[in-house]
Amino acid sequence: MGKIVRHEIDPANPPALTEAQKAEIAALKARPESSIDTSDIPELTEDFWQSAVRNPYFKPIKQQLTLRLDADLVAWFKRREPDGRGYQSAINKALREYVAKQQRKTG
Repeated sequence: MGKIVRHEIDPANPPALTEAQKAEIAALKARPESSIDTSDIPELTEDFWQSAVRNPYFKPIKQQLTLRLDADLVAWFKRREPDGRGYQSAINKALREYVAKQQRKTG
């Protein structure tokens, strides 16, 4: 049975491109957009966007930070979660819902 090999690439420090890769990228950049054949791609209508849903596999990047909250708020969120676990995710969800509501108000 084969061995699984995994590679991670740091986006901040990508591997060097070969001269052939650099030439190919330069040639693509030089092409006018009018030379791109999009005839096999259907135009997206307003109906498409009305039934569109967010990618169910999308997970926003989390940022660790220190945040001071009133003790009674933290206790309330902890009481609502089994074993007090997941209260931080519950706070995150509540904040996300608040932001979405505010965005709908301001449009």
